[in-house]
Amino acid sequence: MSHLSALPSRAVVALAGAPGSGKSTLAEALVARIPGAVLLPMDGFHLDNAILDARGLRARKGAPETFDAEGFVTLVQRLAQGGEVVFPIFDRARDLAVAGAGVIARDTPLVVVEGNYLLLNRAPWTAARYNLTLFLDRPQPVLAARLTARWQSYGKEAEAIASHLKNDLANAALVAGGSRPADIVLRG
Repeated sequence: MSHLSALPSRAVVALAGAPGSGKSTLAEALVARIPGAVLLPMDGFHLDNAILDARGLRARKGAPETFDAEGFVTLVQRLAQGGEVVFPIFDRARDLAVAGAGVIARDTPLVVVEGNYLLLNRAPWTAARYNLTLFLDRPQPVLAARLTARWQSYGKEAEAIASHLKNDLANAALVAGGSRPADIVLRG
């Protein structure tokens, strides 16, 4: 039984993958089935549209430079220390992050973190540590179909969908080619 004492009081699992790979769906399903687990989506760390506009990055929203990566990594580092952690949640309908909208209680045993760049092999992303990493690897045609359906569901017109799709697939290529190896890779 001594090996049980080596387990952390709070495990942090990273679920990474390209936009449209099914990260959110899988993460939500995992959290729903594991008592006491909490979901922490990376999307809450999107920079506000006013900041993106000022930096000329609005068209690239979703790329690594459009996130508060330092803030995200700091929060992930805090998870391992235990205690209560408050985090922002991205509201897709309003296209903005809501500060302090999520809470991880001090006694939460498992946090499932999901996002595109959790395993990106560049600073500051490499400073985030996880107990287990999973990567969803999906073929580009599957991603394109899922992303097109996503943007259609938001009522976007064809021109806007094409623009979003170009950006999303560029981000998907970066995730596929620039991520560190995961402990477990789920393909399909």
